[in-house]
Amino acid sequence: KMSFNLPELPYAKDALAPHISEETLNYHFDKHHCGYVRKLNIATKDTPNANKSLEELIKGAEAGKVYNCAAQTWNHSFYWKSMAPNGGGEPTGLLKNEIVAKWKDLESFKKEFNATAGGHFGSGWAWLVADKGGELKIVGTHDAGNPLREGLTPLLTCDVWEHAYYLDYKNARASYLDAWWNL
Repeated sequence: KMSFNLPELPYAKDALAPHISEETLNYHFDKHHCGYVRKLNIATKDTPNANKSLEELIKGAEAGKVYNCAAQTWNHSFYWKSMAPNGGGEPTGLLKNEIVAKWKDLESFKKEFNATAGGHFGSGWAWLVADKGGELKIVGTHDAGNPLREGLTPLLTCDVWEHAYYLDYKNARASYLDAWWNL
């Protein structure tokens, strides 16, 4: 029995097209995400870490393979849930009110989020998070970085590792980000 399992995608692999292709999801989910889960199971086999949750590993594991694989497993699972077929559009309710209170309007929020995601050097993630006081923030994390480690609550993420978009957008990260808002 494996301690950590690859969750099912919350939609079919062709459901995000034309914004993210089925081919990209085949590689991103079946190779990258699955690979992190497999490597995490190997790294934690027959250790106390095998009985911990991903969140416990993210918050407490030393920097290195276990942390990286746990964080990337969690990050990808959250990323898939940050998108939906026929998604996009404006947030509603309390989240919309909080975004408008902080950034004045949704376009200003998107502009800052895109600046964080598009301006990120190398591989990583852009996040909308809430701090312990409930204040919204946009943060970028490098490599497998995860805001849970800093005591922040993730609300939305965009993967800016090249494998998330290269098959569809080559090196045009800004085009990927424009399309990502449709999901």
